[in-house]
Amino acid sequence: MTSSAPPSDREPAFIGRYAAFAGVLASAGIPLYVHLPAFLTQTYGISLATLGGLLITLRCLDFVQDPLLGIMLNGEKRRVSYVTALSTLGLGLGMIGIFAFAAPIPVVAWLAICLAVTFTGFSALTILLYADGVARARSVGHVGLATWREFGALSGILIACILPFLLGGNGYSWFALIFAASLFIAFVLMRGRWMNVNLAFPSLSDLWSNTILRRFLVFAFFNALPVSVTSTLFVFFVEYRLNLPDLTGVFLLLFFLSAATSTILWRKAALRIGAAESLTIGMILAILTFFWAFTLPQGASALFAVICVTSGAALGADMILPLALFAGYQEKQGNSPTLAFGMWSFAQKASLAVAAGVVLPLLAMSDFAPNGQNTQGAVFALGLFYALVPATLKMFAILWLWFVLRPTGAFAQLSDRSNPLI
Repeated sequence: MTSSAPPSDREPAFIGRYAAFAGVLASAGIPLYVHLPAFLTQTYGISLATLGGLLITLRCLDFVQDPLLGIMLNGEKRRVSYVTALSTLGLGLGMIGIFAFAAPIPVVAWLAICLAVTFTGFSALTILLYADGVARARSVGHVGLATWREFGALSGILIACILPFLLGGNGYSWFALIFAASLFIAFVLMRGRWMNVNLAFPSLSDLWSNTILRRFLVFAFFNALPVSVTSTLFVFFVEYRLNLPDLTGVFLLLFFLSAATSTILWRKAALRIGAAESLTIGMILAILTFFWAFTLPQGASALFAVICVTSGAALGADMILPLALFAGYQEKQGNSPTLAFGMWSFAQKASLAVAAGVVLPLLAMSDFAPNGQNTQGAVFALGLFYALVPATLKMFAILWLWFVLRPTGAFAQLSDRSNPLI
């Protein structure tokens, strides 16, 4: 592996390019994980049951293929360049095929192809971005590089929250075209500047040989599942339960701004009272927010704006504290940092697969129809799945954290200021 970056790669101009690439890539996550279910049901008339089956299949493929993508990215820069070029092409064309191009073949087959190509490109570029950061940080510094990367990612997320609604008409189509063009520019700016990376991914033997590790991953899965469920149903809830479709972008903007800014406060709390204790406070805040959301009547825009701020703050705790606990345990065990991130990503993607593949078909069984008139019972079921199911899952995650994981002593030392993720 190359141990240091070329002198030109230490300059602010390069860091800006790296941050720009992170921003463009992050902007794809909002349409793929928040807008996608509502867009596909409303545009193509796909049933929720069919959509759920399609998404769980493709998202299972998404997290299963990560080790293969990592193997392809390992090695000399020429191979990295080839994989990056193909991934950029696949992600850009896939987004256009999903959001801006009428299906030339049966809709489900077309979407399956486009989504598979899109998820693969998105996963490969995400793995490369973070693995490159691990390698490059040895010469430019972990904190500085991570700060620029996360600033770029947040900027991309905020733009993706609001841009489709500002473009008018079929805003998703224009967004997909703008995204593809921006991704190509970001690819050109970073061409030849990626570092050699060395990746490690989880194996089944790694998962089953360590009891504490398995308990951590169960916690990661159930703690991420509530956010995965609400992300899948967010657009439906705003449009059909609150009857406020025009404010969807504003609500998303508030949510992610709150999540980003709250991480500073959660870090301070973790250093003062402990990471597990601070995380529990954040999880309780999420539960209270879920229950509050369930009680909202139609048109409650101001109250839901407050809920977006409070639930975003709860997400801020989830963004840094669980992974800090897990990474600290992995470091104590002498395991590879990339192995820790690979396993954590595995659990996160599994939660996305289950959220789409289970919740959408169950919602369909309640007679909820995204393109039609819904009964009070169907709208009630939407609120139940959006708010009360995540609240229950979060309560289970708290119990697992304190009564299954904490007694192992796995994270007793993780209030330490030396933990780089805190």
